[in-house]
Amino acid sequence: MPAPSRSALVIAFTTIYLVWGSTYLGIRVAMESIPLFAMAGARFTLAGALLLIWVRWRGAPAPTARQWAINGIVGLFLLLGGNGLVVWAEQFIPTGITALLVGVSPLFIVLTEWAWPGGIRPSAATAGALLVGFFGVAWLAAPWESDAHGGLYIPGLIALLTACLLWSIGLIYSRHAKHGADPLVASSLQMLTGGAALLVTATLHGDFVRLDLAQITAHSWAAFIYLVLIGSLVGFSTFVWLMKKCAPAQVATYAYVNPVVAVFLGWLLHHEPINSRTLVAAAIIVAAVAMITIQKNSAAKSKSA
Repeated sequence: MPAPSRSALVIAFTTIYLVWGSTYLGIRVAMESIPLFAMAGARFTLAGALLLIWVRWRGAPAPTARQWAINGIVGLFLLLGGNGLVVWAEQFIPTGITALLVGVSPLFIVLTEWAWPGGIRPSAATAGALLVGFFGVAWLAAPWESDAHGGLYIPGLIALLTACLLWSIGLIYSRHAKHGADPLVASSLQMLTGGAALLVTATLHGDFVRLDLAQITAHSWAAFIYLVLIGSLVGFSTFVWLMKKCAPAQVATYAYVNPVVAVFLGWLLHHEPINSRTLVAAAIIVAAVAMITIQKNSAAKSKSA
C-alpha cells in the first residue's frame, strides 16, 4: 500500500490529539443533566452498534462466540473499569487534572507488561521514569493538603489510578488474546459489551430513576452526540488508521498531548482554574510518559536490529 501523505498524517494526528483531549470536557458537560453511568453506557452501546452495523455492511463476517467472549472481557476492563471510573471521578476532579492523571496510563502499562507471564522487565531508565511519574502524580494530588487547600479529592484520585490500572490490564490482555477479529469488529464488540455493563451499573446506581429526558439541556445533548460520533467513532477510527501507518511510539504521543489539550479546554470553556501546581505537575507527568515512550521505542529498535 502507498505511504500516506504528510498532510494526511498531520490531519490524523491533529484529529486524535484534539478529539481525545476534548472528550474529558465532553464528559463533564454531558454529565450536567444526564446521569453519569447512563450517559457512558448509552454512549458506547450506541457507538458500538453503529460501528458493527457499518463493518457488517462493508462485508465483515459475523463475529464468533469466541470473539464476543474475548472482546467482552476487554470491554469490561477498558470501558466499565477504565472509562466508568474516570466518569465517576470527573464529578469531583477538574477535567484537565483528570486528563493529566489518566496520562500516566503508559506507566501502568509498563508495569502490567512486566507482571504478565513472559513479560519484559523494565530497564533502569524506565524504572527511573516510573519514579518521576509517581512524583508528578503525588505533587498534583497533594495528599498532605486538605481538599479545601489545594489537594485533590482522594477517593477520586484513587478511582482514576484504578482506572489506569484496569485500562492497562485490558490492553495487555487484548494484545495476548487471539481471536482473529478485524480491529474495527473487535472495537465494536468491546464498546457493545462495555456499554451494556455500564448500563447495568447505571441501573444499580439508580441513574434511570433520576433520568428525565425533558430536563436534559441542549449542551448535554450536544456533548453526548459529540462523544458518540466524534469521540468514539472518529477518534477510534483515526487511531486504528495511525496504528497501521506509523510506529506505535509515534501514535502513543497522544498520551501526553491529550492532557495539555484537556487542561486548556477546561480553562477556556469551563472556567477551570490553572495554578502553578498544575503546571509543574503537568510538566513532570508529561516528561515521565515521554521518557517511557522513547525508552520503549529505543528498545524495540535495538531488538529488531
